[in-house]
Amino acid sequence: MNADFSRYLHSRVLSGIGAVVAVVALPVLVYQLTGSAGWTSAVTAAEALPYLVFGLPAGALADRLDRRKMMVTSELTVAVVLLSVPLAWLADVLTAPHVVAAGFATQTAFVFFSAANFGALPALVGKEKLTAAYSTLFGRTTAVELVVPGLTGLLVAVVSPAALLAVNALTGVGAVMLLRGITSSMATPRRVEGAGQLVADVREGLRFMWREPVIRLLTLVGATHSVASGAWMAVLVPFADQVLGVAPKGDVRLSALFTCWGLGAIIASRLLPKISERWGNARVALAALPLSLLGGVFVLLSPHWLVLCVTATAWGVTGAIVVINGITYRQQVCPDELQSRVNTTARMIAWGLGQPLGAALAGVVSVASGDPRAGLAAGLAVFLAGVVWAWASPVLRGQKYRNHT
Repeated sequence: MNADFSRYLHSRVLSGIGAVVAVVALPVLVYQLTGSAGWTSAVTAAEALPYLVFGLPAGALADRLDRRKMMVTSELTVAVVLLSVPLAWLADVLTAPHVVAAGFATQTAFVFFSAANFGALPALVGKEKLTAAYSTLFGRTTAVELVVPGLTGLLVAVVSPAALLAVNALTGVGAVMLLRGITSSMATPRRVEGAGQLVADVREGLRFMWREPVIRLLTLVGATHSVASGAWMAVLVPFADQVLGVAPKGDVRLSALFTCWGLGAIIASRLLPKISERWGNARVALAALPLSLLGGVFVLLSPHWLVLCVTATAWGVTGAIVVINGITYRQQVCPDELQSRVNTTARMIAWGLGQPLGAALAGVVSVASGDPRAGLAAGLAVFLAGVVWAWASPVLRGQKYRNHT
């Protein structure tokens, strides 16, 4: 690990800590202000919307602008916006619309940060080291997502969530200092020549993604995978309560269930570089997709919370391998000047659409049937279609992709 990658990695960890604190604290805060599930849902919607709205232009800009400056600006924006919340709280003028607007603004900044990051990492480490580098990054950020939500949940019980958001100012400044210390180039800036040029850049990225058969297939199949994971996240709590007898309040077993997927992802981040080097991306994809589906089925059939801990961890391993393998392949074959556009667009389709669609599908089916297992089964049925599609297509069995590492 060279010094610049180390700075980049630690900046992402700090940024991830701040982001997770905000994801937990903002809904709690708005519910404390209003007592309304509607306002709480509005925060969630406001945080999900920016990727769909700004994903394409963010990717186009990130392929033209200085990516380090773009990431620094995004971090500072998040710090300033979220710092406005505790300041308004201290002045006793904080309102629910302010919290919703803060959620929207911070996630908008994150979209631009994410777009710059997609192009920055391969430029920083080189494509030959990309799988190992991204696996290390994925493992560290997943560890943050494993630990920080629980700690934040404990803290909001004794500290106002508004005050807790001041943590984001500290993590943001720390991340900015680390990013500014990176000496290696993460971009070759090009002049932005008006809105017409950006539209042309967006079209170029879309054309590349659509005409590159492996990226197109992995993105669309990845969307079905996200439908299944979104369904699981939507029904986890009612599944635990109604099927396993794990209460939604005051039961530490629920915390254990929340950590299983993340634990599996950490294991996957350790395994994938070796697996990918030995077998190649295509074989990994063809094996991981049905194994991930099988993991979801085992979760669906789990009769006891301890059994679910095991099956959910296994699903987390295979599911994370699907995700990391798809992302690193895109970054390996994508031209440097298209990195941000192609990867942001693919994420917008695979995750930005798949995850909320899976959650909505699971919610509707669970309510209609009165059984959260039916909601998860619906998400897995969509994923099954994606697995069949991947295996039926000759694309992943092609010699060129199979030997790519």
